[in-house]
Amino acid sequence: MKKGRFSEAQIVAILQQQASGQTVAQIVREHGLSEATFYAWKSKYAGASVAELTRLKHLEEEN
Repeated sequence: MKKGRFSEAQIVAILQQQASGQTVAQIVREHGLSEATFYAWKSKYAGASVAELTRLKHLEEEN
């Protein structure tokens, strides 16, 4: 599987930009994403923090 350009921590930071008031169009243009990618990330990582994602990734590696 292809490794993405952005880490999970970066994705969460990008999603938090929208919560701070930036529009989706501004965020997409700034980071070179498509709107579809942004909304896919939003559905996958909505409400997650970096600590939760690292813990989840660690548990997946154990299994």
